[in-house]
Formats: sequence, C-alpha cells, structure tokens
Amino acid sequence: MPYEFLEDLATADIAFRATGKDLVELFKAAGDATINTMIDNLEAIELKETRQINLENDALDLLLFNFLQELIYYKDCEQILLRAQEIHFEDKDKNHHLTAVLKGEKLDSDRHHQRVDVKAVTLHRFQLEETHDGWISMVILDI
Repeated sequence: MPYEFLEDLATADIAFRATGKDLVELFKAAGDATINTMIDNLEAIELKETRQINLENDALDLLLFNFLQELIYYKDCEQILLRAQEIHFEDKDKNHHLTAVLKGEKLDSDRHHQRVDVKAVTLHRFQLEETHDGWISMVILDI
C-alpha cells in the first residue's frame, strides 16, 4: 500500500504518510489516502463522472496541498468522490503546474461505507520531500 495511517501523530485529526517512486504515484497515493479517510472501500467508487483540474504553485508541497483540497472541495460541493486517473506536471515561469483527470461518482451511502468527514488539509507538519527511493509526504487532515 503506498500510504499508511499514522494513529499516534494526531489525536483529533487523521494523519497519513504517502509514498511514490515519482510525483505522479505520490499524488495519487495521497489522494487515495484522503478519500480513504472518508470512506473505507475505495474500490466501490465507480468511475462514472470526470473532472479536470489545473493547479499551479511556486512551491511543490503547496501544489500537493492544493490538490488534496480540490478532492475535499468536490466532496463538499458536489457530493462526489474522485480518484486521480491521470496527473501531468510541468515547470514553467518558476511555477509548478499540475493537470489532472479525476474520475468518480456521487457519494452513495448504501455502497460507500462512510468513515469520517474530512473538513480540510492542515499545514501542521505538512511535508513533501524527495528521497533516494522516490517521494514521501506527511499529511494531517482536519476531521
């Protein structure tokens, strides 16, 4: 599993560590961990609806932060659970650009076993770093 929940790190929130051999794998893992915090059966999400997002930031870690916030935004505003299918990165004009195709479906309480409601990604102890094995991030979600 490319992410693990860290139960001893945040007492009133949910923390996880996500890894990936590259940024695409890391962002997908962090996105899945965020959605998996909300529902416990990711495989139940059918890829019926598509959303495309375009984000940019001069800081790569804040690009990840913004990406995860987008997943929460769609859950809150449209009641849709989305998983990243394609992610592309480009650096230009001293900014990191992300284009992603997200697919999923409306939240269905009969099929999606709900866990907790994620309100936001926090910046507390938020981390993204490149290692000799790839990339690692640490995220705390406000629930």
